[in-house]
Amino acid sequence: MKIVLLDGYTLNPGDLSWNELNALGECTIYDRTAPKEVLERAAGADILLTNKTALTAGHIALLPDLKYIGVLTTGYNVVDVPAAKERGIAVTNIPAYSTPSVGQMVFAHILNITQQVQRHSEEVRKGRWTNSPDFCFRDTPLIEILGKKIGLIGLGQTGYHTARIALGFGMKVWACTSKSRLQLPPEIKKLEIEQIFATCDIVSLHCPLTEENRGFVNADLLSLMKPAAILINTGRGGLINEQDLANALNEGKLYAAGLDVLSTEPPQADNPLLTARNCYITPHIAWATFAARRRLMDIMIENIKAFQNGKPVNNVVC
Repeated sequence: MKIVLLDGYTLNPGDLSWNELNALGECTIYDRTAPKEVLERAAGADILLTNKTALTAGHIALLPDLKYIGVLTTGYNVVDVPAAKERGIAVTNIPAYSTPSVGQMVFAHILNITQQVQRHSEEVRKGRWTNSPDFCFRDTPLIEILGKKIGLIGLGQTGYHTARIALGFGMKVWACTSKSRLQLPPEIKKLEIEQIFATCDIVSLHCPLTEENRGFVNADLLSLMKPAAILINTGRGGLINEQDLANALNEGKLYAAGLDVLSTEPPQADNPLLTARNCYITPHIAWATFAARRRLMDIMIENIKAFQNGKPVNNVVC
């Protein structure tokens, strides 16, 4: 089988091996593929692998040999799945590979904001501790998270993993989830979304992006938050109305935001969050630890093997 990977660099910038993939067929791996290059590079492929390179209905219609599309992420909105299904093309994704790493990033942001780790480290390098009259130096409030209320919007695998970490820190955990109260452990309380934004000290987003919830974190919802509250987003950038969040931060309507995702990536230079007060942004790296990428690679290989053996797994349902 001819296998083409359109954008392999993000998964493997050189610290992993492609040997197992190469063993599965005649394999061509591109670091990156521009939209205008997709058809030329995918021509003749039986198996097409993509991370963020979009595969439209137009592409799919012009690839008669294509039998399988492997999306190398959990989300699969880069592929026109109905068009693929209509052609009888299998589409799979990579579920749950990054759950521990994303939960870790949630708390990297929370701890950076509450302890001001980045700021104090930078100030030490400037000599402010060296020149301090006291044995310690601090110039921002430091916040203890023991007993704080964290609200999770979505309680899938990543949300639940984050809840477990929060409980380990002695936090009180609420969740907005489709699960019934009977399905939740007693230490996680169910609340409606407005209640979470109004009462929690920290709100963390863990829901998928759909057309129905795009930009749902808007001025109205943000206005419910306490001025000392913190918003965390390691899910999808499109969940937030970015101008509304920037306004809320700049006007002091909430204390801070920690974001690993934005609506457009890389962001436009005029994105209002890039200069917003107390807005801490990491460049979509929560998923990208070595361990998570190794798991992604392993699941990708198993997905392809299962398809080749006639028993596909991790099938995407449109």
